[in-house]
Amino acid sequence: MSAPTSARDHARASQTYKDLPPLAGLCSMEQAVAPGLSVDEVVTRLKRFHYAFKRLHHLLTARITAEPVYELKTALSHHAYLCAEHTAALRKRVAEMREPPLGLSQVPHPALEVFFDEILCAPDSESLVVGVYGAALPALRAAMRKHIEQTHKLADAPSIRVCRFALLELNDMIAFGEKAITGLIDEAKRGALAPWKEMLDACLAAAGGLDGTTPSDETIPSRHFSAKPYDYDPVPKRDERFIDPYNAGVNAEAFLYDEKMPAFAKALMMYYKRIRELDVPEMMASFITQTPGKPWDYYLDMTRQLWDEARHAMMGEVGFVSVGIDWSAIPINFTWSLNLNTQLAPIERNAVLYFIEQGLMPKTGKRYEWEVGLASGQPLAGLFQDYDWADEVLHAAIGRKWYVAEIGDAKKAIAYGDESWSRVMVHWRKYREDGLTQHRNWWPEVYQQACANTGIAPDARALAFRETYETIRADLKEISASG
Repeated sequence: MSAPTSARDHARASQTYKDLPPLAGLCSMEQAVAPGLSVDEVVTRLKRFHYAFKRLHHLLTARITAEPVYELKTALSHHAYLCAEHTAALRKRVAEMREPPLGLSQVPHPALEVFFDEILCAPDSESLVVGVYGAALPALRAAMRKHIEQTHKLADAPSIRVCRFALLELNDMIAFGEKAITGLIDEAKRGALAPWKEMLDACLAAAGGLDGTTPSDETIPSRHFSAKPYDYDPVPKRDERFIDPYNAGVNAEAFLYDEKMPAFAKALMMYYKRIRELDVPEMMASFITQTPGKPWDYYLDMTRQLWDEARHAMMGEVGFVSVGIDWSAIPINFTWSLNLNTQLAPIERNAVLYFIEQGLMPKTGKRYEWEVGLASGQPLAGLFQDYDWADEVLHAAIGRKWYVAEIGDAKKAIAYGDESWSRVMVHWRKYREDGLTQHRNWWPEVYQQACANTGIAPDARALAFRETYETIRADLKEISASG
């Protein structure tokens, strides 16, 4: 009597039509006949992945404003957006798996809560990058890799797809973080942070690993940095390369909309406007962080816009590099985010943002800037303004979707934004009186240098420009004497 054959034996003997890959290329037949994880087991893991991405989104966003290092500030903006996207994808997948109500607001394990609280409360840039890029993201990557390895390749193909896309960007984020850790952290700091890193590892062990699949009877470590609850810092910070950040001595909008000014000079001024947009993620991070309880799509949309604004700032950086200008020699003003974050409520800050966005939609707005870029003879100027215009159309739609819906009426929404902005005290004179800036007119030297680098003769009218923000704000509306 012959021995019974196994399912794997049958799988090995199976043939596809002309040896085409079986099962839509998802896996081999031999892999497919093996058992895999149940729906409940998969959902439990996906909920932990969701919790990790959601917490990472929150802590990355919350740390943008007060992060002084420019490269980290922009990277946090990018990575917060990526985490928001993967949070949304996991929410969708869990909802497909017999899960209503989803229970996605629940903490999967108290040790994971301590783990992410600790990273949120990390006291400086060095500890933040160690927590995010040296602990959290690698643990999440390992857990998602294990899920792909262990789950059934055919039955759970939709979850595998979600994990594979996440892993692509987890790898990118970790690669950035490894370089950040190497660049920022010396041996002394690494040694000082070693006990905290061990504490984070102990939190993961107590949680049974990030995915909860490792049996554990470990106790949850005592809180260290998070022994004091996190308190959001709304005051923007900049590193030492940002000179004279209170300087509001060059009114870029007044220059840009002056018909007498040449296109090349206007393109250079638009590079300044773009890099100055670093203050938009600093401000948006404040009202995203301070507005709890919204549907996840709200945080996804708002963080997409926040990331776009950080991208715009980097476009300005690249624009200056293209004409041989060191941006760190230019005062990049931060008082817009400073004043809005410290003087207005979260909904009022959102209102100001929406009011400004609506002003960018007419012909004198983003289309005009794109046309100037094309006329400037600088290909990057036209390209960047093309994308900047497209982004702003999206941002206006996001504002209508969330902010106008909350206010209830489009006209009221615009009026509220104008009124909120009008109440902001710009402190132009006070900053000068307090010795924080002299509002130096930096424009002529930057313009002359750019002209010399590109072989363009300086325009006398552009060199003579002297308008400031003392009495005129960025939409060219007069500021009241009290402002």
